[in-house]
Amino acid sequence: MANKEILKMRNIVKTFPGVKALQGVDFTLREGEIHALMGENGAGKSTLIKVLTGVYEKNDGQIFLEDKEITIHSPEEAQKNGISTVYQEITLCPNLSVAENLFIARDGKKIKNWKKMNKESEKLLQSLSIPVKATEQLANCSIAVQQMVAIARAVDMDCKVLILDEPTSSLDDNEVERLFVLMNNLKARGVGIIFVTHFLDQVYRVCDRITVLRDGKLVGEYEIKDLPRVQLVSKMLGKEMDDMADIKSDEKVYTGENADSDVIAVEALQSTAGIKPFDFNIKKGEVNGFTGLLGSGRSECVRAIFGADKVVQGTVKKDGKEIKIKKPLDAMKNGIGYLPEDRKNDGIVGDLSVKDNIIIALQVMNGFFKPFSKAEAEKFAEEYIKLLNIKTASSETPIKSLSGGNQQKVILARWLLTHPQYLILDEPTRGIDVGTKVDIQKLVLQLASEGMSVTFISSEIDEMIRTCSRLIVMRDRQKVGEIKGEDITQNKIMSTIAGEN
Repeated sequence: MANKEILKMRNIVKTFPGVKALQGVDFTLREGEIHALMGENGAGKSTLIKVLTGVYEKNDGQIFLEDKEITIHSPEEAQKNGISTVYQEITLCPNLSVAENLFIARDGKKIKNWKKMNKESEKLLQSLSIPVKATEQLANCSIAVQQMVAIARAVDMDCKVLILDEPTSSLDDNEVERLFVLMNNLKARGVGIIFVTHFLDQVYRVCDRITVLRDGKLVGEYEIKDLPRVQLVSKMLGKEMDDMADIKSDEKVYTGENADSDVIAVEALQSTAGIKPFDFNIKKGEVNGFTGLLGSGRSECVRAIFGADKVVQGTVKKDGKEIKIKKPLDAMKNGIGYLPEDRKNDGIVGDLSVKDNIIIALQVMNGFFKPFSKAEAEKFAEEYIKLLNIKTASSETPIKSLSGGNQQKVILARWLLTHPQYLILDEPTRGIDVGTKVDIQKLVLQLASEGMSVTFISSEIDEMIRTCSRLIVMRDRQKVGEIKGEDITQNKIMSTIAGEN
């Protein structure tokens, strides 16, 4: 490709207290190309974009636009330099018309000629094949059209570099196709597009090149034709295909009473979170898991099972009988516990004590009109603080003052106190020390050996291999495979994620 380099970022360094978010990262964008910026959670994608758009000040490095070095201190400055960003969350005004959104605050001038504004807007919309009238109120438009209007607004401001940050996450398949038509239209006009996404299929549909980041470092820059999907997955995860492939230990399947019976079975389950209908089952004493890249739909699946997201179709059966789960309390009363992925926002109640955080789920199940006595609550808390070796000054210590690993143990204690038949653990070891990780993995296997069914989700493939006897593989919000027994190896997992099995 002979297209000239429109943007060059060289040796970009960004640090936060105690964290090296970007460590000498290079990035190059050509005129008239769609360039995917890929990496798992914490890889540095968002930080690099925020440095480029002036949200963050870089600590070191250089940025060149059309071979001229620039320094960007704010998003407004980035816009003036021809660098526009369209985020996943629409930042337009739904109560205004499409035309008003295209022209609002342009050059800081008040709109005076409404007829001219509508005419120019109509011309712009038609030139980009965006299916909406300029006079239509934005709130009446689909999310996809709103996204396109945001792109049109960015492009109409002398845009040279367009950053699309997860633009397809809220779109259905037809809407994605329309967006791709618009992206290719802009590409043909010479606009350089940085496409941040977690959808592998979309990357290989529409992109020319890929830059991969991992742990704040540049892994590499590749032509799309030179990087097969399975290699992309490998580079994002930092695992070579044969690395530690034989780590798996003995089968981890309960062999006691009712070992072959399904505790929970779901059929064609679908929620408002956008996952495709999926089937799932778990047997008594089994540890299974959902695996896939960040955003693949693994968390959305278990949130649907637990009723944390609204279910729109499908059936859930417990011990062979259909049950209705419309909200988390329904799941809890049917013996299901759930440790969520986002510990801070969905897990702990920061201002409450360790004791209150432990007893809260059981108290909700019993009803707040039947409160535990002080002695009962203390007995429960002390039992599980000891069982899980939770490091805390006392049961009255505010949970927010504990380390991340000990907070995680408190949430685990909360659900164990309810004695669930089925326990869902979503990223239970993220952000905690190695010793606590091992403790949690051992506990999961112990619980399963005693007959509890556990779904274990982790971004670390090694953990999944050590802990699970069956894996459901997710890609682009749909179930694409199932692996069990001796087939659970890194090679098999990564090739199934990549769609090359």
